[in-house]
Amino acid sequence: MKIKRVAVAAVAAVLAVSSPWAWTSLSAQGHVYAVSKAPAADVAIVLGTEVVNGEPSPRLRGRLEAAADLVSSGKARVLLVSGDGNGGSGDEPAAMTAYLVSLGVPVDRIVGDPHGLDTYDTCIRARDVYGVKRALVVTQSYHVDRAVTLCRHLDIDADGVVAPCHCSWTLRTNKSIRDYLASGKAAWDAVRNRPPAVTSPPDPAIENALRS
Repeated sequence: MKIKRVAVAAVAAVLAVSSPWAWTSLSAQGHVYAVSKAPAADVAIVLGTEVVNGEPSPRLRGRLEAAADLVSSGKARVLLVSGDGNGGSGDEPAAMTAYLVSLGVPVDRIVGDPHGLDTYDTCIRARDVYGVKRALVVTQSYHVDRAVTLCRHLDIDADGVVAPCHCSWTLRTNKSIRDYLASGKAAWDAVRNRPPAVTSPPDPAIENALRS
């Protein structure tokens, strides 16, 4: 009986951990595309990650390259680069903007949010601060389901665009495991309607960029 109880407890624990991941995976189904197959949207949200000596890390470069392709192909008009402007590795939106400009994206098509401290904050600030209602969300395959699900939960009509990783198999595996575990926090944030870590008044930057 003791072994049976342990087995039942183990199964229950696995289900409890896996349920948030299943939520993000199922909710994003039908809303994730390769760059070449992505639908059009006025805005593409590029999720930040670490920079190295002021330059985008390889993973971040992959996201920015995909975003630049969306602009050059006419699938996105304005890019919202969202990350931590005071992160331990550096100013993510500033590095993202500079790299996009080096790829040929006009600077007046780029809007930076320095308070996108995590994926949830990026989505809720895109909605509340920048007025985004429809967007493409650019990130790697291991992250895209969670990002799309959170943005859609927050009433943004979001589709994900898978960016290249430029990373090793080991790093990709580690990030996939991390994202599996992070789905629990995502679900908890969504259930309790957590406010963003930094609140800001409405900013017309995206609206102005679209008009230009």
